[in-house]
Amino acid sequence: MFYVKWGFIIGIWLILASFLHYTLPQVDLVRITDTYEQRIEPGENRLFWAQADAGNAQGTVGRDVFFIQTQRPGKGVMVYRNEDTGWGWPPYFKFDTANLQAEANDLRSTASNPQFAMIRHYGWRNELFSIYPNAISIWPVESAEASKPLPWLNVLILIVLAAIFYGIWVRWRRFREKRIDPKLEEMQDSWEATEDRWAEKCNRLRRWWAAKRRGY
Repeated sequence: MFYVKWGFIIGIWLILASFLHYTLPQVDLVRITDTYEQRIEPGENRLFWAQADAGNAQGTVGRDVFFIQTQRPGKGVMVYRNEDTGWGWPPYFKFDTANLQAEANDLRSTASNPQFAMIRHYGWRNELFSIYPNAISIWPVESAEASKPLPWLNVLILIVLAAIFYGIWVRWRRFREKRIDPKLEEMQDSWEATEDRWAEKCNRLRRWWAAKRRGY
């Protein structure tokens, strides 16, 4: 039971950590090599695609999706999708997909004459399931040594979540100490008293049986 309990707790925290890692914004230093548009028909990986662009028909079988191809210095290639999030989840309220694609197209460069940029995005890249991170914003930087901005939003969100979980934990502990623990102690005392009564009855029965045998 101990291992089941801790396995369940660890599993819940792993799911929460994965959810936050996928949802919270990240920034990559890249050199944009190309941009293109491709017809996509989401299948089993539908969960990792956003909705159709704002103003377009929803629920269609396929749709055209913008992509941004990049080269990360010393880290290989990375391909980003460029989709609106609209009013859905994650709550980035992104409606400027076309403008972002134009900015990315303007920042394309070659290895001989590089132009580096920062891409803020969320999500994961998985080649097996054709999952791509979604670009949120792009801005140029001077060189490959440019520093990434501090993730103030991530820090703020994590602090707020930690405060919420701490508040829930404190209230749960107080509730358990006032309501649950006394009930458990009463149940334990009642069970121990029942065991004592049964033990006494068994002892009486054994004494009666022993006396009866001696009488014969």
